[in-house]
Formats: sequence, C-alpha cells, structure tokens
Amino acid sequence: MSQVTITSLLKKKLNKEPFAVVTCYDAGFATRVEKAGIDAILVGDSLGMVVQGQESTLPVTVQDMAYHTRCVAKGASRPLIITDLPFGSYNSVEDCLRNATALMQAGAEMVKLEGGSWLCDSIVQLNRAGIPVCGHLGLTPQSVNLLGGYRVQGREDEQAEAMLADAKALQAAGASLLVLECVPKTLAARISEALDIPVIGIGAGNQTDAQVLVLHDLLGVTEKTAKFVRNFADGSASVEDALLRYRIAVEDRSFPGDEHTFT
Repeated sequence: MSQVTITSLLKKKLNKEPFAVVTCYDAGFATRVEKAGIDAILVGDSLGMVVQGQESTLPVTVQDMAYHTRCVAKGASRPLIITDLPFGSYNSVEDCLRNATALMQAGAEMVKLEGGSWLCDSIVQLNRAGIPVCGHLGLTPQSVNLLGGYRVQGREDEQAEAMLADAKALQAAGASLLVLECVPKTLAARISEALDIPVIGIGAGNQTDAQVLVLHDLLGVTEKTAKFVRNFADGSASVEDALLRYRIAVEDRSFPGDEHTFT
C-alpha cells in the first residue's frame, strides 16, 4: 500500500470513507499499527501519562517527543506520522517554529497544536516553513488546569459557536487536520460538515471523518479509561488483531457507539 499523505486523507473525507488513527510511541507497536492498515499514527504527549507515569501531559518535553517520534518513524513508513508539540513549546511563533522544526527533523510529517484562533499566526508561519499542522479543539489536555478538569466541552450554545468559529479560523490559517476531543456528537458532526479538512474525533461521536484512540487504551492496558474508550483486545487473538478490529469498526462506523459518545 502507498504512503498515506494529507492529500489521501482529504480524498477519504471527500469520499466519506472514515479512517483510523492510533496514538503510539515506539517502533515495535508502530510496526503492528502499520500492518493493521491504520492510516495515521499520533505520537501523543499522552506518553507522559501512559509511558512515563505522570499525572498529566504537562511535564512532557520537546526532547521526549522527538525521541518517541524517532522510535515510531523507525517502525512504520506507511502511516502519516503526527507529533504533538508539548505544553509550553509554542507560546510564541518563534518557539513554535523552532520546536516544530525539531520534531519534523526527528521524523514527524505533521505537528499538532492545542488551541483556537490565537494559533493562527503560528499556523501560517509553520506552513510557510513547509510544516503541516493538525489543530486540536474541545477538551485540550494541556489546558486541563484552566478548564477545571477533564470535562466535555461545547455543551453551551455560546461555547459551541466559539468552537465552530475557531475550527474555521484554524482551517483558514492552513491547518490540514483537526482533532475534536470530548465534544457533543451533534456539535462534532456540525463542525465536520462545515470544514473541508478531515476532522478526527475522540469522544466526539461517529460522524467525524476519523477516530483516534490511545494504543494503551484500546488494548486494555490502561486500568482506568474514559467513557469514549473501547477495549479491542477483549476477544482478540493478538495485538495486530485488536488493531485490525479497531480499524474495521471505525471504517463501518460501529465505533464509537452511543455508549462512547457525549450529548
């Protein structure tokens, strides 16, 4: 199979073909993700919690992200590799450019940033430097202290309208993908319909263009998981089998079900 690109993911959106994304941190699992036919790998700053044992993503550094990106890039060549810019690494356009460049040099093919329209100047500059961008709205874990915990975002009309406006602004600035986390399914569907770029949901219903789950969550390794998680290892013969079942469930929209969705 040919290498996944931004263009091929956009084509999937146009053809209404949902695609799967997995958050992964090392070469061994990246190889299995690739064999399962999953289109994109997110090297997430969630590694702070599931790999390092931290209480949040905030302690993760650019050096941590670069290390794990290099590992993933050694294990997979077909999926699009997206890497999180960690907390505090993109507070200015200059910092954003410098740190994103380091992650791209480590093997990322796109960087992900959490936040709304205040990121537009950085996105414009990243694109000028040849760096593709994935936005992230809704529950943004790097802002957990400001949000008052891990809570669903966008339930109030004013907040929903602001999120839609932010999504459109990020797209206009040059974002090529957008993650929506812990957002009511009706709002997620509305944003997905309004944007030309693919929208990746996590706890955002099954009407987005794609889904993402943390590898450790979908394999049942994490002891305490969120409502939007399904253990695909349950009943699977192997890691690769679990990943394949996840991909198929995303593609036929049987996952996420109502039990994984917020209203």
